Amino acid sequence: MINVIAVIIAIASVLAALGHAGYLAMLGNAAGKRAGGAPIAQYVRSRWAIAGGTTAASLLAWLCTAGGPTLDIIAIIIAVGSGAVATKALQSTQAKYRSGG
Repeated sequence: MINVIAVIIAIASVLAALGHAGYLAMLGNAAGKRAGGAPIAQYVRSRWAIAGGTTAASLLAWLCTAGGPTLDIIAIIIAVGSGAVATKALQSTQAKYRSGG
């Protein structure tokens, strides 16, 4: 039963991390096509380390779910941490560049 919980949490963490990476990719692409988008593109480049780190940690957590109950607990801890960091980073980026309409 704990394995199922660990897998679900790990998948949610991977989705959160990939969501952040995808948002950065879209933002960077749009900034590259606009005149004056250099500051945004620079910001996006500075955030790639966080996106890559959270994605790697999430995938590691998902990989750990293939082990026993001890690894499942470790996977849950890693997945919750990386998912929380990815979600917070995504919210921070969205708040910074959210347009009014």
